[in-house]
Amino acid sequence: MRASQRRWRHYRDALEGQPLPAGLVDLDAFEANVDAVVLLARGKSIRIATKSIRSPDLIERVLARGGSAFRGLMTYSAAETAFWAERGQRDLLLAYPTLQRSDLDHLVHAQRLGATAAVVVDCEAHVSALAAVAREADVVLPAVIEVDVSYRPAGSVHVGVRRSPLRSTVEIVALAERIASDAALSFHGVMAYEAQIAGLGDQGIGWRGAPIRLLKRRSARDVATTRAEIARALGARDLLPPLFNGGGSGSLRSSVREDALSEVTVGSAFLASHLFDHYAEVRFAPAAFFALQVVRRPGPGLLTCQGGGFIASGAAGSDRLPRPALPDGLELLPLEGAGEVQTPLRVPDDVTLGLGDPVFFRHAKAGELAEHLTAYHLVRGARVEARAATYRGMGLCWLG
Repeated sequence: MRASQRRWRHYRDALEGQPLPAGLVDLDAFEANVDAVVLLARGKSIRIATKSIRSPDLIERVLARGGSAFRGLMTYSAAETAFWAERGQRDLLLAYPTLQRSDLDHLVHAQRLGATAAVVVDCEAHVSALAAVAREADVVLPAVIEVDVSYRPAGSVHVGVRRSPLRSTVEIVALAERIASDAALSFHGVMAYEAQIAGLGDQGIGWRGAPIRLLKRRSARDVATTRAEIARALGARDLLPPLFNGGGSGSLRSSVREDALSEVTVGSAFLASHLFDHYAEVRFAPAAFFALQVVRRPGPGLLTCQGGGFIASGAAGSDRLPRPALPDGLELLPLEGAGEVQTPLRVPDDVTLGLGDPVFFRHAKAGELAEHLTAYHLVRGARVEARAATYRGMGLCWLG
């Protein structure tokens, strides 16, 4: 029996009697990914990107297994920051700026609980809003400057995501001085995320792979130079902060080599969604799946599953669709894709599935699967060891 067929049977047996759709995390793969990340980090501190997991139990399992290798959490909303402060976490970095009063109150609450509840800023408006609330609450709030390190090889050509407007060391130092001069704030650090490296697959994508790998190599050199220059400029003004964050699961190998960085961020690596099948420099074991029930046979070589329209965010395309993973060889139909209430599949001749059997899929993005599930079944072999509630299952919806 092939290993993939054995794994399908194990997962099927583990979920026997459970209502479908259902989420599953393979604990052996999950733990192997944690160990692989620690090894790849080569002693650099690791911050967990919570948005790529979205289950407190799983996040705490990563922290427990990785121990001192992990520094803290990167959150994606202020309410989530307060949630983790109430849960006892003390090193928190909100990676997205906000001006909403309710959000800023959450940061004040987290700070009063004894956490370092830092938030990124990239302009005077962010800084002013943060400082005003901090003064009113009589607390000191830590601010982290986010920097744009997208790749611009030819003037206006922009390769990367649109986040911070800050690129020059002059602008960055000026904002750092502004923060440091305000008694209501502390200049806590710099975040410089290289999305054009961490978020771009370069293997198994045909002719595009070679030029993307070349772009990523050149961009990695450019990013390392920029981050080193920022660190030197801040150090020259006696402003070198305790935190300098960069990296992502897809750029881990390059970012850990930079002396300027005090830490790297990792999230998707732990669950290894299918977009991470296409990286030449990092490889992680698929750990997160969702199971759908086979409910129809619409014709020869076809079957239909109930549900399945778990589409990833980003630019619309076939790479954002979930992919059937087990049994091997199943394919989505190009004119139907994955539907909200049903997902038809093409079935190879050597695969036999009965009505009621599960098909296991992988999501394109690690954390977003949790938005469709109340819990993950934590499976080892053919047995469910535990269940891990997602934020959604706990009644928490940070951006909805």
